[in-house]
Amino acid sequence: MAIYSFIAEEQANQVWAVAEMCRVLEVSRSGFYGWQNRGPCQRELTDKMLAVEIEAIWECSGRTYGVPRIHRWLLKQGFEVGRNRVARIMRANGWEGETGRRRVRTTIVDRGATAAEDRVKRDFNPTAPDSVWCGDITYLPTGQGWLFLATVIDLFSRRVIGWSVAAHMRTELVGDALKMAVATRSGQDLVGVVFHSDRGSQYTSAEFGDLCDRHGVLQSMGATGVCWDNAAAESFFGTLKREHANKRSWATRADARRDLIRWIKGWYNQRRLHSTIGYNSPVEYEAMFNRHNDNIAA
Repeated sequence: MAIYSFIAEEQANQVWAVAEMCRVLEVSRSGFYGWQNRGPCQRELTDKMLAVEIEAIWECSGRTYGVPRIHRWLLKQGFEVGRNRVARIMRANGWEGETGRRRVRTTIVDRGATAAEDRVKRDFNPTAPDSVWCGDITYLPTGQGWLFLATVIDLFSRRVIGWSVAAHMRTELVGDALKMAVATRSGQDLVGVVFHSDRGSQYTSAEFGDLCDRHGVLQSMGATGVCWDNAAAESFFGTLKREHANKRSWATRADARRDLIRWIKGWYNQRRLHSTIGYNSPVEYEAMFNRHNDNIAA
């Protein structure tokens, strides 16, 4: 009940006593405490489940989809949900569609290049580390202009194992991120690991292809303009912007670079809990996997 919700909010502020509020609002204390002690109803649970789906769609669209497109996508996925319900959940969470802001195009396709086959096919849940990596590029504003960030993520643990930042989007940006990933996994047999990306010219370039070949990495690419084919990489960028970058203002690219590295290394990889991997951090999840394998070997 809305009136009970109001009492609960005021109770948390510790301004009014519950007994006094119940008397003034003409409701019983026993009724309020009974409501407070009950778990969420089925509709509330369904709303939470839908919110997870809606946020995933919204982030994957680059935060451009509004109610109509998200509602249509949910219907295509088999969800029986009304448009007004989608609008209410989005409004409650502050999720809005694109309203015409200028965006930076990070995926520039080279029509003359040959794209790799899609070896992943939207299966973003490998059963072991260093089976499938994914990569992408995003952009972040600073007082000196745009800063571009390329990442390499191990899809098993969602750990960012390689990254590179620069004021440009040349092939060396993604190449440096891959080189760091290889260095992070030094000592591991990387022959056959799949690296999945979009069909941006940086990834389809001969230079990047040669780099993958030197390390035994197999390239995989999703379809052009289909964000769902690289949803895990899109999801990471959504998390980065929502939970960190959108709350920051960097005067210089150097400031942004230092801050991003601290967030990725100190928070995202080490401490942030991920629902996809059982609410563990990426580093913790990899450690659990290694301990399990060591126990089997022993």
